[in-house]
Amino acid sequence: MSFEIVNRDLMARIGRFETKSGVVETPQLLPVINPNVQTVLPKTLEEEFGCRALITNAYIINRKHKEAASEKGLHEFLNFNGTIMTDSGAYQLLIYKGVETTPQEIVRFQEMIDTDIATILDIPTGWGVTKKYAQQTVDETIKRAKELEKMKTRDDIAWVGPVQGGKYLDLVAKSAREMTKLPFQIHALGSPTPVMEQYKFDTLVDMIVTAKMNLPPNRPLHLFGAGHPFMFALIVALGCDFFDSAAYALFAREDRYMTESGTTRLNELEYFPCSCPVCNKTNPENMRALPKAKRQGLIAEHNLHVSFYELRRIKQAITEGRLWEHLEMRGHGHPSLLQALKKLGNYSTFLEEHSPVTKRRGIFFFSSLGLARPEVVRYRKRMLNRYSPPPKAKILLLLPQTRTKPFHNSKEHREILKAIQQIDTVDTVHVCTYAAPFGVIPLELDEVYPLSQHEIASPLDAETIMYVAKQVASYIEKTNYEQIILLRDPKVWRGKIVAACRRASKKKTISFTALREREPWTQNTVEHLAAVIREAVKSP
Repeated sequence: MSFEIVNRDLMARIGRFETKSGVVETPQLLPVINPNVQTVLPKTLEEEFGCRALITNAYIINRKHKEAASEKGLHEFLNFNGTIMTDSGAYQLLIYKGVETTPQEIVRFQEMIDTDIATILDIPTGWGVTKKYAQQTVDETIKRAKELEKMKTRDDIAWVGPVQGGKYLDLVAKSAREMTKLPFQIHALGSPTPVMEQYKFDTLVDMIVTAKMNLPPNRPLHLFGAGHPFMFALIVALGCDFFDSAAYALFAREDRYMTESGTTRLNELEYFPCSCPVCNKTNPENMRALPKAKRQGLIAEHNLHVSFYELRRIKQAITEGRLWEHLEMRGHGHPSLLQALKKLGNYSTFLEEHSPVTKRRGIFFFSSLGLARPEVVRYRKRMLNRYSPPPKAKILLLLPQTRTKPFHNSKEHREILKAIQQIDTVDTVHVCTYAAPFGVIPLELDEVYPLSQHEIASPLDAETIMYVAKQVASYIEKTNYEQIILLRDPKVWRGKIVAACRRASKKKTISFTALREREPWTQNTVEHLAAVIREAVKSP
């Protein structure tokens, strides 16, 4: 049982997880199959949806279908050839406060029915509990996890080590660290369902990232009860490799029709905003007229199509290096998701450390939300820790960004560079561009990815302008220039860059000159700038 990572973006991984029933590609949605009520048959999942993995409940099977499942084996019992994961009854323990089984019994039963991925009987923390109770759930789950080696008899089943702690992040971290010490093949974040049902996605971000920070990267992470496809991009970007959902069937029972950005009730629809095989063959009016069982089955199938479509979009975004862009689009689909996306800013450094350095394509920068994306964070860190200006540079010339990239190839910059070359500068003038979203871009780095491989939306929002101004000021403060000359672009920067440079220069007690022409790229401006540089070079 190995986990091979094939592609990455943010903390998302396209990977291959090997089980005894075949290889499962991650990220992977596991539809929940209730052995008592199968709204969509496992065989249908396999043949019509290309589903390679599903999850079912070993506790329910043990209670209701023990003899048949033990005799046939789980795959024949469910009529499914792909990978099957089994939950242990912990969800029933969370809902009903008790189960009629023991940790040893449910381990032995999962081995007996020949599941592929099995789960220990952990104690879910739940929501709205005291920290003392949460501590008890963590301690008891760890205790049971340590006992697994003595209870299990097979080595061909992948075992899941659940991480508990709920909203108490220090307990989540402790649980993850202790689970890491044990020989599990997969880990799972427990107790997220109430958080997601209440749309507390910012809390979910805290829980997932805390777990990821304390779990080994070579083991997949499963998220129990992920539910709606509109949040798949968020949890995949945070590093969830597996996630299960019963929402496709539960929503169908209430005539709730999923879309990639939310849920609509069937009686509110005049048109189906979807081209899946279900929606192409009928319309809302005809579907409402169907018998309940038939209608429920069709809506469940539609909900599955939407879920798998979204998963494929996410995988394609990972391969293209555009998961952040996809995440931003989904984030604007609901205020709670946008709030969660903003929360990612708290973990931007961790996100950067686990995201690829280069990608196949350039990046799109839409708004200040993108300031937390790895490319921006990485550039800020490397400029602070790895970059030094040319040793002879005494004058910093700051030019505004242009639409053409790399900037030094633009007509505007070429005119200024040509004028500078006619001055005997003896390498004392260091030309840089101030640009969103990165800050200061030295001429010699202008073509390095992604400094010239990005597109931004104008006009810039206030947060982005302030961020760039702060980065420019920080650059001036950490370097040893003797003079700063800035060509202002008043239409874009609203005076913020000038103010930031003036404060930083005053703090460093060095000369600062800002050219305040209304138009930064006219011939008169170029000549004026050349004269200022000529005087600066001559001055001692």
